[in-house]
Amino acid sequence: MSNFWDIIWLILSTFVFVAYLLVMFQIIADLFRNTKMGGGAKALWIIGLIFVPMLTALIYIVANGSGMAKRQQEALERAKSDTDAYIRQVAGKSPVEQIADAKSLLDAGAIDAEEFAKLKSKALG
Repeated sequence: MSNFWDIIWLILSTFVFVAYLLVMFQIIADLFRNTKMGGGAKALWIIGLIFVPMLTALIYIVANGSGMAKRQQEALERAKSDTDAYIRQVAGKSPVEQIADAKSLLDAGAIDAEEFAKLKSKALG
């Protein structure tokens, strides 16, 4: 019976430790994401997280909780807009650009006239 409770204790303590690490990494990421906080303040928070981690984490979350959520949302929106811009850049070539690219391939000798005609009809169609 003792082994059963040892396993339960191990599972519970592992869960708490992983949750603790996730909170710490989220706080550290938020510190580096925060542009309004100075370098000295960031250093003090990091020192606090090293020497008095639980108390410092609790104080940071209470003091900066709403700002953390806002900065996380802004980072997600920036990542989404960057992804959307990249997709538009790669996939959004106009027919004129596609024909110009095909013409440059034809001029370089990478494709022949028949392949150029196929690419041109595909771009126009």
